[in-house]
Amino acid sequence: MCRSIQTLRRSDHPVEATEVEAAARQFVRKVSGYRQPSKKNEEAFEGAILEITEASRRLLEALGTPLA
Repeated sequence: MCRSIQTLRRSDHPVEATEVEAAARQFVRKVSGYRQPSKKNEEAFEGAILEITEASRRLLEALGTPLA
């Protein structure tokens, strides 16, 4: 899908919150087609990033990935 999204589940070091948010932002950019949304779409864009960040954090915790 998006080659710039890095795999976060690694055994060599804990995942930083900023890494999870950056991956969510890249995903939303790819899905929406916007690098930077218009003011009209900014709330939906940022809301999606928050939801995906939280879902990603829960997934990583369920998989036993250490979070920093």
